[in-house]
Amino acid sequence: MTHNFRGTYTVMVTAFDAEGGLDLDSQARFTDWQIREGIHGLIPLGSTGEFLSLDEAERRALAKCVIDVAAGRVPVLIGAGAERTEDVIRNCRMAEELGASGTMVIPPFYSTPTEEELITHYARIAASTTLPIMVYNNPATANVDLTPSFVARLSEIEGIDYIKESTMDVTRVRDIIELCDGRMSVFGGIMGFESFVEGAEGWVAVGSNILPAASAKLFGLTVDEQDYEAARRLYRRILPVIRLVGGHRYVSATKAALGMMGFPMGAPRAPRLPLPEAELDEVRAALDAVGVRPEVMA
Repeated sequence: MTHNFRGTYTVMVTAFDAEGGLDLDSQARFTDWQIREGIHGLIPLGSTGEFLSLDEAERRALAKCVIDVAAGRVPVLIGAGAERTEDVIRNCRMAEELGASGTMVIPPFYSTPTEEELITHYARIAASTTLPIMVYNNPATANVDLTPSFVARLSEIEGIDYIKESTMDVTRVRDIIELCDGRMSVFGGIMGFESFVEGAEGWVAVGSNILPAASAKLFGLTVDEQDYEAARRLYRRILPVIRLVGGHRYVSATKAALGMMGFPMGAPRAPRLPLPEAELDEVRAALDAVGVRPEVMA
């Protein structure tokens, strides 16, 4: 493994304009702000980026925008998931052509493939690209669960070097590290701080769309400095935002919060709906609790 992805990576929202089209100017500004705030890496075209609601041309344009604005300052991993193996391969090749640092690939999310089918799926993808691959385990949306013992099998495929582990069971971080014997680096998904404590080398975070500096600092305090008391204090301070964007509101609440911060990213695309008016006070309360003010985005 010549690359070394670690730290807090924002799984980015996608900016849309008032008509629902891509807003690449806002995406570029948001990308630059994330990097200037100290985020360690960026992942466009994940679930939070509404990748299933974009067509192929839009996905390419968005990936190019983030990669070009990042300009090598931080790694950019492109979400490349699709139901069909050939489509994932095409997405990975697109990412490689545009200069991405790697890709993130969720399992096929409708066909509920067997373990042998998944091994073949990921082996074909890895053989098609020179980019490192982050496997994404999210059984709530993919309808398959990549258990630690199965992840150990995946880690034997050259190029499958990272995993985003998005269950609430942080003991999986411990078990994956043990079973993979150095072949796989683990990023927490939902449970960032807790995953760090169990040995994760990174966090693919939704809340860092809103709090990139604090989310990056949490990694530094926990993993690099091992100052667990300071890390725990910071974690408790930012928990209102982490909770706000949990569950079904991970897109709508994030976009609502960014809009209140002076950074309009547009409404989610159908079938998602904007956050209901009745829930906007909860967004304001969460931002107030963590001390976020509109001018931070200026």
